[in-house]
Order: sequence, then structure tokens, then C-alpha cells
Amino acid sequence: MKQTYITLNDGNKIPQFGMGVYMVPDGEPTKKAVLDALKLGYRHIDTAHAYQNERSVGAAVKESGIPREEIWITTKLWPSEYGEGKIMAAIDKMLARLDTEYIDLLLLHQQFRDYLGAWKDMEKAVAEGKVKSIGISNFESERLEELCQAANIKPAVLQVECHPYYAQEKLKERIAPYGTMIESWYPIGHGDKNLINEPVFTELGKKYGKTNVQIILRWHIQEGNIIFPKSTNPEHIRDNFDIFDFELTEEEMDSIRVLDKGVRFFNMSLAEQEAHLGQFVPAD
Repeated sequence: MKQTYITLNDGNKIPQFGMGVYMVPDGEPTKKAVLDALKLGYRHIDTAHAYQNERSVGAAVKESGIPREEIWITTKLWPSEYGEGKIMAAIDKMLARLDTEYIDLLLLHQQFRDYLGAWKDMEKAVAEGKVKSIGISNFESERLEELCQAANIKPAVLQVECHPYYAQEKLKERIAPYGTMIESWYPIGHGDKNLINEPVFTELGKKYGKTNVQIILRWHIQEGNIIFPKSTNPEHIRDNFDIFDFELTEEEMDSIRVLDKGVRFFNMSLAEQEAHLGQFVPAD
């Protein structure tokens, strides 16, 4: 199966399809899932300090025997680590947890606290070679423009909820001037049965000999989204990646685009999100 790549605004090429490890327990579950994915041809792993499984991701990358430069590692800083003069120490700890000399893509996980100061230090980390690309996650308020306008290095990616029911077309227009690409979490709508069982996916699945989920993931690829569905089931890991041997027509893509209802599955307000931050500080 042939992986596809996207060239980011900084010239780096990111594997468009990857493995997400959100809520996968640290230790053997994460290590095994990542190893299974890498053996199948995955070359992009998305983790975060808040997921508390970076050590297992790093161990799997080492054990895979695949040259480090062939594997793209994305991770994220939690707001408790933000602030100019603080980020370098956090990055050094992150490199130690991942047991790697550099991070391919480092994101600000949430749009709170001193994200502007944090971004300045992330730019320094790029200059020092500790990080290849930098981006943001969950910035959808006016803070998105505030950061982008202040940044010397524009965010390479913006990671947000994105799926056929919530295609993020307006957000894509907002980030287009910066060359920023959308990364999708909840690429299949948090497993929503109404979304997955939409008749258009069933019809196209029968035509191409694919599952409804595979049709949705293929739609993302052709829309130019970067995706990393999560699974610890070896069969699902294999099936998710089996989407590079067919292509939807433009008419079929349009038949999926009309499903966009502006419906999202994560509906916590900014105030609720900020309150949540005070309840969690990830361990080193």
C-alpha cells in the first residue's frame, strides 16, 4: 500500500495517514499498537504529553528497526508547560521520554495560558534542530489569528475535530493565508453510527469493495486532510490503512461533501475547557 505525503508550509513532507494513540494506555498496549502499525507501513505516529504514553511510542519506534528519519513523530505540549523560557526544558524532557534526538512536529495542545510566549520558544527549538515543524491544536477562536499574526514561523498544521458532518470549510479559509494544513481528530466522528451508516458510504463501499469507514478515511485523504485514526485492534489497524488502492470520483466526493451539517461531537465551551486545564497536569 502506498502512503501519501503532504508538503507543509515549511517544506517538510508529512505522511498524510498515521496512527493516533489518544487514550491508549502506556506500556504494552501502546507499544504493540504502534509496532503493528509500523509493520503494516504506517510512518506517522501522533501522541502528546497529556496522553502519558510517549515513552511507549519511543520504545516502539526503536524496536521497529525502521530508520528514525522514515518515521514522523507528532507530540504536543500541555498548557502547564507554556511560557517563554519554560518550553525548552519541556522539550528536553519530551525528547528524553521519546528517546529521540528530534521531534518531527510539535504542537501547542490547547489555546490557553501563555501560548504566545510558548510559540517564541518553539521557534527557537526549530532553529536549534530539536523540532522540525511546529503547529497548533484546538485553536478555533480569535486566538488563532492572534498567534498566526504574531508568529515568525506560521503554524504548519492546525489539529481539530473534522469529519464529513463537520468538514471545517470556514476554518480552512481562515488558515489558507498562512499555508496551514488541517489535521483531523475524530476523523470518523467519534465512531458515530449515524455518520458511519450514511447510505452514501454503504453504496460506495459496495462499489469499491470497502467498508464505510474506509470510504470516510479515503474522503479525508482526497480532501487534503491529515488523519490518524486510533485503534489497538490489529485488524482495524490494517483495514484503516487499506485505502490507497482506489480513488473516489469528484462526483462521489461531492456526494459526501453535502453531508456537512455543522455537527460536532466535542461541544465543551472555552470556559469549560479552561476549567478542565486546572484539573490535570501531566506527569513527566
